[in-house]
Amino acid sequence: MIRYTLQCPEGHRFDSWFRDGGAFETLSKTGGLACPECGSVAIEKSLMTPQVRPARNAETQTAGAPEEAPEHATALAAASERERALAALKARVEAEADYVGLGFVSEARAMHAGETPQRPIYGEAKPADARALIEDGVPVAPLPFLPTRKVN
Repeated sequence: MIRYTLQCPEGHRFDSWFRDGGAFETLSKTGGLACPECGSVAIEKSLMTPQVRPARNAETQTAGAPEEAPEHATALAAASERERALAALKARVEAEADYVGLGFVSEARAMHAGETPQRPIYGEAKPADARALIEDGVPVAPLPFLPTRKVN
């Protein structure tokens, strides 16, 4: 799995995980990626900060309270903004799409083949089944949340 920081033309940035670089390219070319804030499908990779762990022998800060970085408040505000955007995306998906649960793969294939009418759906699929849908040209994308029905 690989994580990319993505960006739309409006400047909205968000992270997403992909099986590999090819999976990103496939979803990007087929319009399978969308900005969670504005819905734009013109998504590009953005500059990312590398995830570097400190050395094992690095000194740890033990005396006094840890210093709060000035960007910490900005990061918290951005996180809450992302949380609000995800909540809005979840509400929109649940309001406008039909939850088909474990029947997602067969329902998506039937719509793609023209056997059933096109409509927005969401549901559950095993990773291998989702990959097969993408390889067959069925436009699908992972959602960054659990359906309300699946949350305790």
